Amino acid sequence: MLKITHGTGFHMTFKNEWTISVQFGRGNYCDKRMKGNENNEPIYDCENAEIAIWNGKNGKLYDFGMDTVQGWCSADEVAEWISKVSQWK
Repeated sequence: MLKITHGTGFHMTFKNEWTISVQFGRGNYCDKRMKGNENNEPIYDCENAEIAIWNGKNGKLYDFGMDTVQGWCSADEVAEWISKVSQWK
């Protein structure tokens, strides 16, 4: 399932019940964290994004080591995480 989230990004939920959230814009851990979007207008581009991952079976957030959110991920890193998460069991 794909879901747009408040004009700041999207969620992808896979058959394995894992979800990845990709967010960029005001308030997210990315280059445009403090820019624009004062009037709730969507930000259409950014060099990087924050991601969060959780399991739909138990709602547990994936721990990246220091936090449950990984910020400033490049497009390549986001793609790598999407591929990984889609394969988890």
